[in-house]
Amino acid sequence: MMLVTPQQLIALYRCPIVRATAYAPFLDDAMWSEGIVTPARIRAFLAQIGHESARLAYVREIWGPTPAQRRYEGRRDLGNTEPGDGKRYLGRGLIQITGRANYQAATAALGEDFITYPGLLETPKWACLSAAGFWSSRDLNALADAGDFDAITQRVNGGQTGRAERIALHQAAAAVIA
Repeated sequence: MMLVTPQQLIALYRCPIVRATAYAPFLDDAMWSEGIVTPARIRAFLAQIGHESARLAYVREIWGPTPAQRRYEGRRDLGNTEPGDGKRYLGRGLIQITGRANYQAATAALGEDFITYPGLLETPKWACLSAAGFWSSRDLNALADAGDFDAITQRVNGGQTGRAERIALHQAAAAVIA
């Protein structure tokens, strides 16, 4: 049984069929692997990755660099300790994994070398698996089970940026994921 189909992704994200078809099998595998298997968990996960990736359109942060992106450099809380880490480990994947420390965590969890090859997180397989791994590492299934969507957003985003769109996607997912 598939947890999410290309047709559901198209209905939720209004994305092209080519994109939905590319991501659906990897999302399905990733959700199964991390226990994102109940309607509440699936809806919350799809809402968050939908916002973070602009509905599967971006798996790499658009680099300006903006003032916020310039501040990635040297941020010890992100593990950015080497010159150039800020740009090298910019947000990638469906949940926008950011910073050397998060890339190292994804490397350890998934067994792929994202430190040496950060661009791998831009491929559908690793974009999905890293997002589900991030989700699991922050115990977001428990928050989804409790219906605490704002707390999920806080753990994903570090704030409430994009809250209105995240909520809208979460509500729309209720019509798509029964």
